[in-house]
Amino acid sequence: MKDLRHIHTLGGLRATGYEPRSVKQELRANLIEKIRNKETVFPGIYGFDDTVLPDVERAVLSRHNILLLGLRGQAKTRIARMLINLLDEYVPVVAGSELNDDPLAPISRFAKELIEEKGDETPITWLHRSERYVEKLATPDVSIADLVGDVDPIKAANLRLPYSDERVIHFGLIPRAHRCLFVINELPDLQARIQVSLFNVLQEGDMQIRGFKLRLPLDVEFIFTANPEDYTNRGSIITPLKDRIESQITTHYPTSIEVGRRITAQEAKITAEQLKNIQVPSVLKDLIEEIAFAARDSEFVDKKSGVSARLTISALENLYSSAERRMLYTGETQTTARIADFWGVIPAITGKVEMVYEGEQEGPHAVALNILGVALKKVFLQYFANPGKLKKGQERDPYGVIKAWFAAGNGVDILLNDTDAHYALTMEQVAGLRKIAETAKVPDSEMLTFMELALHGLSEFEVLNKSYLQVGVSFKDYLSGNLADDDGDDDMRDLFN
Repeated sequence: MKDLRHIHTLGGLRATGYEPRSVKQELRANLIEKIRNKETVFPGIYGFDDTVLPDVERAVLSRHNILLLGLRGQAKTRIARMLINLLDEYVPVVAGSELNDDPLAPISRFAKELIEEKGDETPITWLHRSERYVEKLATPDVSIADLVGDVDPIKAANLRLPYSDERVIHFGLIPRAHRCLFVINELPDLQARIQVSLFNVLQEGDMQIRGFKLRLPLDVEFIFTANPEDYTNRGSIITPLKDRIESQITTHYPTSIEVGRRITAQEAKITAEQLKNIQVPSVLKDLIEEIAFAARDSEFVDKKSGVSARLTISALENLYSSAERRMLYTGETQTTARIADFWGVIPAITGKVEMVYEGEQEGPHAVALNILGVALKKVFLQYFANPGKLKKGQERDPYGVIKAWFAAGNGVDILLNDTDAHYALTMEQVAGLRKIAETAKVPDSEMLTFMELALHGLSEFEVLNKSYLQVGVSFKDYLSGNLADDDGDDDMRDLFN
């Protein structure tokens, strides 16, 4: 649509040949143009290219209202907000109208009377698409007056009008969203009787307020979001309302580590100073994503609740901050993140998972450490041989030197505030550890990270014993470590009880 913002009267607008079109027509026409021009319709939305986004585009082309159904943290609200980019950049509005009346298709009494009085001299203004988005979080206390409107006694008194006069109406959010996108998040939380009030506007495009005879032929594109968990825990979408929402689209979590990493990198708020001074090896970013996958599969986590993408976002932010805190305490100016720094990632896990009964019994910290352990095991196997499964014909245990070193009574303590130099010495002292890390064929800059990964992986396969200290983590021979635990050494349960 060409720029007509220099037009300020109804007569001038008519002279341009402007023709009104509905919100759904705008969305459809602009989507078609973007697709034909090979433009990215939903920038920054990853992992939905072959699933969710084609369904959204089909719904827009069909001029449907949309229900985005999915677990928390699946970009439902972000998709809804991005639909605003498919609206015309500016649309004409009768100046002073609270319902965004189109000058050539007015619906309010105010606009109709103004046009009747002033004719072609009726003043118009231009509304930017950013102002044509209304969002409401559905909560049990939302009323019909909030959404639709009600009689305003103060307006009646000020204008000296009887309650039977439609001018005493205070319009709710939906009438004020005329010619806009209207998003209702968490739709099942809306009481059933309030959901009923949406029937007419969805089916016939109009609504009544407090029994007034006036009907408002509203032009609104509705986008609803809902979590399937809500259907059983808090409320439900009543069947007649679901029937009136033409397209129901199911979202999902990332299906690959690569997609998860792109989302996390885009959303995490890492300062320029942290990016400059702290190196986070690629394998640790993979580990963060594996934590989310492990949490979604964990027997301790409620799968119906889901595990939000906010877990990995918070985890990456915490990983940077853990390394930064250590760097500040040691007085160093640059550092590389370590697996030991994932101690600081635990709070990002405990607050993002809903546990089943067994998980509640274990406790949030123990569950978080279990999830971290599963993720470590998965990443370890991507680079190293399974300690419990030697290859056929392989007589020599590749971890034999490391086992012998620990069996001789040696141990390793990786402290949270170790300097980089001391951390390197700690890794290098373990006989055979560097040789194992070299089999992963990684750059020298990441060698220490893979040496530490080998220790954590061997502990997850019960080759070594790992115990959590107040200030770090300790590795010992598995047998001697278990005996020490029996004698009362600090272990995970000691730390959190």
